[in-house]
Amino acid sequence: MISKKVRRILIAVSICLAVGFIGAIATQSSVATWYPTLTKPFFTPPNWLFAPVWTALYILMGIAAGLVWDGGFYHKWVKTALYHFGFQLLLNAFWSIIFFGLHLIMPALLVIIALLILLLFTYKWFRVVNVKAAFLLIPYIIWVCYATALNFEIWRLN
Repeated sequence: MISKKVRRILIAVSICLAVGFIGAIATQSSVATWYPTLTKPFFTPPNWLFAPVWTALYILMGIAAGLVWDGGFYHKWVKTALYHFGFQLLLNAFWSIIFFGLHLIMPALLVIIALLILLLFTYKWFRVVNVKAAFLLIPYIIWVCYATALNFEIWRLN
């Protein structure tokens, strides 16, 4: 029998991967058509790197959210942490739709800046509830910082 904690982690990972799948749908067609036409900075990673990195990040995010959720959704700090997490997850999907789906570089930059700010608040609240969960968000924070710089440079160069 699966424990309540494991069940919560599996649900949270599934939700994160589903959000990633939505972002991937928006991204898919543009990676082969529109994205290659953009002038990109020297620190742009190869296209093949994005899918495995994002998959790993969504799994880590889900584990982190599941650990926080295991603190009891009745607790106001857990609720606050998970509300922040949910909103940043929505911004995460929204960024892919704006950048890759609609090809709007500057609005995407504003979305990813908002995402980064909200992610830092999420980290803060996760740290209050579960330090291990907060620690699991660090690779995601680093990647979003990197993606923000990349988005900025793509906007600047184009």
